[in-house]
Amino acid sequence: MSENDELGDDWAAALNEQSEAEAEADWGDALKEQAASGAGGYTAAEFPELDGKAGPKDGARGDEVKLDVILDVPVTVSLEIGRTKINIRNLLQLNQGSVVELDRFAGEPMDVLVNGTLVAHGEVVVVNDKFGIRLTDIISPSERVRKLG
Repeated sequence: MSENDELGDDWAAALNEQSEAEAEADWGDALKEQAASGAGGYTAAEFPELDGKAGPKDGARGDEVKLDVILDVPVTVSLEIGRTKINIRNLLQLNQGSVVELDRFAGEPMDVLVNGTLVAHGEVVVVNDKFGIRLTDIISPSERVRKLG
């Protein structure tokens, strides 16, 4: 071990001792202050009683949702035709041409999800050589916003 290493270790030990002494003094001062104040324990917090009639702030009614503030927020829309569970062994054996059986029947409506939340059902259509979906069942706008929140 070099002389510089020994000197560095000495400094580190001295600083550590100083930090510990200061921390103990701080705790001691805090405990003395608490004992002098006579608090000795905790006081119970007091909260106003709820009457169940409290509604949204700013005078808005419960069924009224202010959508203007979120209209330009981007969301991810995805369509789900079905799901299945398979073990990892079968997953690793999948290759081109493999068929995976899903939990839905052919012709059954697809789920429309926004950020992973179900908002509608629909059927697959082709528009200008691209897939699309015709919505057949939609959740009300206020219910959709409530589910997204």
